[in-house]
Amino acid sequence: MSFLYKADPARGAVWAKLFAERAPDIAFHVWPDMGGDPSRIRYLAAWQPPDDPMRTLPNLEVLFSVGAGVDQFDLSGIPQHVPVVRMVEPGIVEGMVEYVTHAVLTVHRDFFDYAEQQRQACWRELPVRPAASFRVGVLGLGQLGTAVLERLRVFGYPCAGWSRSAHRIEGVDCYAGEEGLDAFLARTDILVCLLPLTAATHQLLDARLLAKLPRGASLIQTGRGAHLVQDDLLRLLEDGHLRYALLDVTTPEPLPADHPLWRHPRVRITPHIASATRPETAVESVLENLRRHCSGLPMIGEIDRRRGY
Repeated sequence: MSFLYKADPARGAVWAKLFAERAPDIAFHVWPDMGGDPSRIRYLAAWQPPDDPMRTLPNLEVLFSVGAGVDQFDLSGIPQHVPVVRMVEPGIVEGMVEYVTHAVLTVHRDFFDYAEQQRQACWRELPVRPAASFRVGVLGLGQLGTAVLERLRVFGYPCAGWSRSAHRIEGVDCYAGEEGLDAFLARTDILVCLLPLTAATHQLLDARLLAKLPRGASLIQTGRGAHLVQDDLLRLLEDGHLRYALLDVTTPEPLPADHPLWRHPRVRITPHIASATRPETAVESVLENLRRHCSGLPMIGEIDRRRGY
């Protein structure tokens, strides 16, 4: 049995060491090294598979994403009999919870304003408002969205979540479907996007949707860049409907150096670092799924091709 890793080669070297320690019976290779015989490769972990993957790897049995999503894959080139598995591991969840918590606190505790005051050498206290006065809403109630909401509840934020299908989360007001979206937006002061990117969510965050937030609301965008219509965001910031935007993902990535979002005083941009797989826990997750696959059990994170996630 052979396993191929095709992503960041430095991370690949760590994966190789961990596979050697924990699964020495599996021949592990880091792209472009395929061990001399690509037909022996049964498993592939990748951010981007090779072009025409089934021609390159004719006996591929499982395709693993090294990230939390699979929208970067062209699923039309992956036969239905090859399961596609997104990464589900603690490192991704913990990183996202940390990032979103920091972003919500940045809005709540006026750190945009204090940064501007620092540039002006201005020492001025702003009123401290309680967490209960900031209603947080999370788009997407998968593993990441649920974990984020559970942590934010501890601070006392009134929390709500929206997803395509109905969910129940203790202490969280859950909304579902098209019929629940407007009410969810109307009660949300800080909107967090953690949706998967699909045909249905592409450019979902446009002027029409964002205008349904209360005036003065803020956006935390940690999903995918293509969720957001960036020109619409800029217009809503300029007219004051939106107060702040914290963007970890953009279109394209990286943004061109002359893009107006870089210099907007009420926008903070980070380079797609909200969360990342940690090799130690990622390898353990993959090895558990290999055990499941070999035993004929469902794999954790296996996507539904019809939904795209």
